[in-house]
Amino acid sequence: MLLTYATASTPDTVIGWQASLNLSFAASEGKTLLVNRQHIGPLTVQRPFYPEGGICHVYILHPPGGIVGGDHLSIHVNAAPSCHALVTTPAAGKFYRSGGAQARQVVSINVAADAALEWLPQETIIYEGAQLTSLVKVNLEAGSRFIGREILSLGRPASAEGFDYGQADLNWQIYNGQQPLLLERLRLDAKAFAARWGMQGFSACGTLFATPISATSLTAVQALIGEAEGRGVTQIDNLLVCRALDSRSDRLRGFFEQVWAIVRPDTMQRQVCTPRIWAT
Repeated sequence: MLLTYATASTPDTVIGWQASLNLSFAASEGKTLLVNRQHIGPLTVQRPFYPEGGICHVYILHPPGGIVGGDHLSIHVNAAPSCHALVTTPAAGKFYRSGGAQARQVVSINVAADAALEWLPQETIIYEGAQLTSLVKVNLEAGSRFIGREILSLGRPASAEGFDYGQADLNWQIYNGQQPLLLERLRLDAKAFAARWGMQGFSACGTLFATPISATSLTAVQALIGEAEGRGVTQIDNLLVCRALDSRSDRLRGFFEQVWAIVRPDTMQRQVCTPRIWAT
């Protein structure tokens, strides 16, 4: 899927990187293969890794290292029946300060019947002054399995940078058999960053989704959270939704890795096998 974008019809129109990446996975003799990879512009993948037998681990690379106003990125992932793939990134993503132009990113994920897909990118740093729109759309067929997460860090607290201006429009859409299971839109700006109904001044927030899920896993995540502030979990039909706020994105990453360790054996029928790139 390619994004459409404005042409340089006005003097203030900014055209940046226009990049797309299409990945297709298929099962063959008990092993998941990356059977198709097509890219335009600065989006690509490393060779597949197999740290846990037949499950295919893939790392998405964005060589520029960050996204600026005017950049439009599109990622499409297709998991065919009976395959199991884990997609992550080697480092945090970055949306830089903009002079006014929008940066856009669209991720489209299709998981066929009896297939499994884990979408686990490392955190995204949204610099003060960034202007961005992001959409993650997941289509799940009957009997498919999915775990996905998103961790956001607004500003750069270590450099005493908050989020006094800028805007991030973040969308998740999860469909089960073409029927909407979750439609979510989050708009973060300076007001939402500071407000009690928003991020309450916390610089990092995150969400993890998992389906299918059992009551046992929900109870285990609730026990992990206990009375901790800024953590919550719920179940919508057969979808687990876990959310968290924190002043540090590394703590959120550690928390969601613990949640992943709880839900993966249930959802994916596999114990956790941490991508080695997370340790570098």
